[in-house]
Amino acid sequence: MDFLQAYPILRDVLIMCGMLAASTILYHLTKRYVMRLILVIFRQTPYNWDERLYEQGVFDDLPLLVPAFVLSQGLIFVPSIAVIGQRLIAVWVIFVLVKFVDKLLSGALDIYNSYEISKRRPIKTYVQIVKLFIYIAAVILAVTELIGESPWPYLSGLGAITAVLMLVFQDTILGFIASVQINSNDLLRVGDWLDAPEFNADGHVIEIALHNIKVRNWDRTITTIPAHKLVSSSFKNWRGMFEGGGRRIKRSILIDQTSVRFCTQEMIEKYKKIHVLKDYIEQKEAEITQYNAEHGIDDSVVVNGRRMTNLGTFRAYISAYLRNHPGIHQGLTFLVRQMQPTRDGLPLEIYVFTKDTSWAAHEGVQADIFDHILAVVSEFDLRVAQDPTGYDLQRLTDLVGQGKGADGEFGQLSAT
Repeated sequence: MDFLQAYPILRDVLIMCGMLAASTILYHLTKRYVMRLILVIFRQTPYNWDERLYEQGVFDDLPLLVPAFVLSQGLIFVPSIAVIGQRLIAVWVIFVLVKFVDKLLSGALDIYNSYEISKRRPIKTYVQIVKLFIYIAAVILAVTELIGESPWPYLSGLGAITAVLMLVFQDTILGFIASVQINSNDLLRVGDWLDAPEFNADGHVIEIALHNIKVRNWDRTITTIPAHKLVSSSFKNWRGMFEGGGRRIKRSILIDQTSVRFCTQEMIEKYKKIHVLKDYIEQKEAEITQYNAEHGIDDSVVVNGRRMTNLGTFRAYISAYLRNHPGIHQGLTFLVRQMQPTRDGLPLEIYVFTKDTSWAAHEGVQADIFDHILAVVSEFDLRVAQDPTGYDLQRLTDLVGQGKGADGEFGQLSAT
């Protein structure tokens, strides 16, 4: 002992080595046995969130507090470095606790995101804000601890540098405000179909964070949009379509207006053989006959009175066909209408909704419907209008070569 007292530096080194050895042993014992005991206790509880937090490594850094405690107590015997040592240990403890809180918040966020409510009320933005303030406070505490001053004047002085903080963290503040607007007004949820042409984004929302919103586009690319810019601009959320249970079909076919005509008796008899039109034809015939009789109409002239047209009958057929279609939603808007005639033809628009809102199924139903309409239009003595094709020009060349007259096939070709 006299030897160690004669050489105090050697004594301090030996004490430090002993403390380091003891703290290392206690750290490994705590990590191996105490942490396992905590896991056993968690498994005995009726909850599963504590096990999930453990599995996500939330408690992995807590054993580092044991060496800090051992070294803090041992520094009493090393007065030469006690002050600076205690300050370094305090900084050590601060950042161990900050790291623990950071992992705890992240684990709690993962647990929250496993519930359905997280899609309607994402809280990742708020967690990021809390983490930001925790790290700012930790840095202030660590610096003041190292210089030996009280942290309270610096913490209370944050108000004096608010302008600087707002400038430095401008995007963060704007993102936080945007997040509050998104959540409070339920503007957007994870999984929503977002269409924002201004940002070339068209796809599903995969993440709503403090600064950015990530959208996986249909071509599998990912677009990142600043949250505050999205809120301040115009975008389309297709969630209402999925919740409404119907996806719109709004498409027209162009009818050659020169093919529209009054129905002859032969045409009416032919249409009666169409199953879905039989009742409509009989009802319409009775209604027209009664009207013309009551008004003394001379039906020997075709323009007198009321008559059926092939286009009107075709519209009735499409309506009946869609009313019997298993893929069409009958409780939503249902229209088969004529649009403004143009030089390209008479648009006959189908405005209905499919029951299945998935993209592939919707497109399949729409294609089947228009396949059928285009195939059946000629049965009503109507023609679809389209620009002349190479086939039409070849027919015209062949007819010219055959010397056909204007009253022959030329007339039929010009009508097509």
